[in-house]
Amino acid sequence: MSHRPLTPLRLVLATATATTLLLSGCSEPAPNQPEIAPSAAIAPPPASSQNTGRTSGAVALLVPLSGQFAAIGQSIEQSVKLAFTAPGAPALDVRDTGGTPAGAAAAAQAAIAAGDGLILGPLTKNETAAITPIAHRANVNVLAFTNDEAVASPGVWTLGISPGQQIRRVVAYAADHGRTRTAAILPEDVYGHLMGDALQAQTQKLGEPSPQIAYFGQSFTSLTQAVRGISDFDSRGAAIEAQIRHLRDQDNEAGRIAAAKLEREPIPPPPFDALLVGATGEQLAEIGTLLPYYEVSPPQIQLLGPSLWSHDAEAMASHDSLRGALYAAPDPAMGLAFEQKFQSSYGSPPPSGIDKIGFDAGAIAVLAARQGGYTDQILTNPTGFAGTDGVFRLDADGHVQRGLAVFRVEPGGPQIVSPAPTELPPPAPAIAPPTS
Repeated sequence: MSHRPLTPLRLVLATATATTLLLSGCSEPAPNQPEIAPSAAIAPPPASSQNTGRTSGAVALLVPLSGQFAAIGQSIEQSVKLAFTAPGAPALDVRDTGGTPAGAAAAAQAAIAAGDGLILGPLTKNETAAITPIAHRANVNVLAFTNDEAVASPGVWTLGISPGQQIRRVVAYAADHGRTRTAAILPEDVYGHLMGDALQAQTQKLGEPSPQIAYFGQSFTSLTQAVRGISDFDSRGAAIEAQIRHLRDQDNEAGRIAAAKLEREPIPPPPFDALLVGATGEQLAEIGTLLPYYEVSPPQIQLLGPSLWSHDAEAMASHDSLRGALYAAPDPAMGLAFEQKFQSSYGSPPPSGIDKIGFDAGAIAVLAARQGGYTDQILTNPTGFAGTDGVFRLDADGHVQRGLAVFRVEPGGPQIVSPAPTELPPPAPAIAPPTS
């Protein structure tokens, strides 16, 4: 089959006359979302057995319609069905995973036995890990809803907007503006370590110094220790304070004059000029108070953070030390068409950003069916697609490249300082193995 090149597509929700496409992904790994859970990463299949994908069949939708995440699964199903109202859509085979790896594996096996040619879902990292070997063996491609890139592999794409995608974008923007020495304060959990790993990789890619990273727990003491440690305050400020006390203890005019002079001297800046902070809510507010206390604040440093800050931006703008912070996220204006269509179809707005993933995965399935099948060749078109959360591309290794905007926290609401790109750079060419 010849491969017709795809151009970036935009979803037309109101009519059935165009093939269009939203592919946003879960815009953030919120603390109560099931995306982030420990499990081993899936190794890619051997080169000889890599998926090429099926060219026909119904599309399976694997979502939790029962169990803890049933409400999420039901809204995803609604979103996918919106995409499948387009003409020429294939049959949709909806199967309940129960929100468990075992349930997802059983649902995948049943869908494949029924002859389905593409899998949309499942929801979580662990479920995706459970179905990956099943899909690989059956030569069925998977568009999973998780935002954890650890389970991406050839033939299994993770559509959620990942911590890595956010960190790569905002760190690159900061570097372009002269902030090339980055440190981080991150939560001591899976999400925090995903951010830390992404920061390490991005700074290495940019040729920057390896970042110092401090992880904090749930307690205020742990948070304070992390901020104090990363600030290097003990060597920057505490030594000066000790010298001032020593001069005052001399109890003479010369000591008092020298102490007063030292008090007017600025404390040296921290050993970094950009600081990635993984906190939100109350912990972020506490960090906003601790940073200036330990002499770490703008303009000496530029604060960077995750897309979760879009929910905290108004409160952040009230803190002098947090105002001007940067984060990468989709431009919300791009998702308005989907939100309006969902509202008009179901009488309420979509519950969360993950509903966009469902709709977008469905739109990709419809498009692929029209183009000739659910194959790697079609899904990994190098020009990518234009979705409601920006341009994106499915790469051959299962990772998804996304074009995000960069926002700055300002009074009155966050401002876009770097718009989302309208196209992505082409993927790097594959390196052919040496011939003997």
